[in-house]
Amino acid sequence: MSEDVSPQSSGSTASRSHDRSRRLFRQAEKTIPGGVNSPARAFRAVGGDPLFIERGEGARIYDVDGNSYLDYVGSWGPLILGHCYPEITAALEQVLKTGTSFGAPTEREVEMAELICEIVPSIEMVRLVNSGTEATMSAIRVARGFTGRDLVVKFIGCYHGHVDSLLVKAGSGVATLGMSDSGGVPASFSSTTIPLPFNSVEAVEECFARYGEKIACIIVEPVVGNMGCVPPAPGYLEALREITAKYGALLIFDEVMTGFRVSRGGAQELYGVRPDMTTFGKVIGGGLPVGAYGGRKDVMSKVAPLGPVYQAGTLSGNPLAVAAGIAALKTLKNSPDVYKQLDQRAGRLVEGVRKAAADAGVAMTINRVGSMFTFFFNGGPVTDWDSSSKSDTKRFVSFFQGMIELGCYLPCSQYEAMFLSAAHSDDDIAETIASAGKALGALAS
Repeated sequence: MSEDVSPQSSGSTASRSHDRSRRLFRQAEKTIPGGVNSPARAFRAVGGDPLFIERGEGARIYDVDGNSYLDYVGSWGPLILGHCYPEITAALEQVLKTGTSFGAPTEREVEMAELICEIVPSIEMVRLVNSGTEATMSAIRVARGFTGRDLVVKFIGCYHGHVDSLLVKAGSGVATLGMSDSGGVPASFSSTTIPLPFNSVEAVEECFARYGEKIACIIVEPVVGNMGCVPPAPGYLEALREITAKYGALLIFDEVMTGFRVSRGGAQELYGVRPDMTTFGKVIGGGLPVGAYGGRKDVMSKVAPLGPVYQAGTLSGNPLAVAAGIAALKTLKNSPDVYKQLDQRAGRLVEGVRKAAADAGVAMTINRVGSMFTFFFNGGPVTDWDSSSKSDTKRFVSFFQGMIELGCYLPCSQYEAMFLSAAHSDDDIAETIASAGKALGALAS
């Protein structure tokens, strides 16, 4: 495809054609449930049909109709370095010459494990898997096997993948679709999960006072990304660490979004709290399908073949995903200024949009941690699911559609975080702020 996508390039005020995307979606609906392979891709909450993306480069994506967009989804977080980062594509090209899957150990798996353990000090041993969902599912199993207990504490609005027992009061796509829980999950599965309000230390203390000897673990997004970006209150993560240690339960940080994103060592480095276990997703694969869970050596020694907790996967440590992940993690490790740059540019973007909303008289709360953030159409602070759910989703829909027409691709839900990449330039930030000003001005008119 030609690089020249005018007149439908980013920032164009001309009406964009989405005819081919629309035709592909009608075709997809015949063979794929809802026309999408993940509910997070559906545009049901924002109206219209999903865009079919043909390619990405740097900070931009291009749809099948030739429209260009500044991308603030970034494959839902992992593309910290942007699309088609040269070192990652080069690593993939090299691996393709040697084979794509062996179902046997490879040297790169060892290198990947060593990199993760080096960058994240709380992880002494790590097991590679195929997705964030598989990582959280496995971590919960290990926690139960290690403690000999059954109950799991999670937080309302936190999403930990489509694990049966964790789809209780989940955020993200479940909330976007207006669902409380998922069908197909037996009540006996969800009965082992205790959902509590996020950022309430009192609720956790009361829960452990009642059930503490039966609780295997707490699993938490240290910075929530699945009811929009919601940071922990000061002292909250420290309190979770103290309470779990007191009762002999494990603390699991779900860093599928925050790992290597909010800082090099994830949220645990940013906030200085050391969990017992950590889960990662596609972020460690440079955007390819991969995941991992790891933690203390005594805990991870319970995993087969060392211990009695079984977990396996033919494609775990897939050569393509591992090669891409090594390239991404090495780049992040060896780029001392990348997180400072991400934080500064995300800060400029957020403050620019905040001012635009104020100028337009539109009530907006913006939460940001590093390069992940959310524009809540909500006049009050957003600290948990109750406050997030009070956002004006109709205004978000209008804003989303306006930004699409102006060449900015945002998550298609009020309850998802946005992500900035190192490929976003100062000019991209300025363009996005200008587009947001137009979209917010249209809301106010």
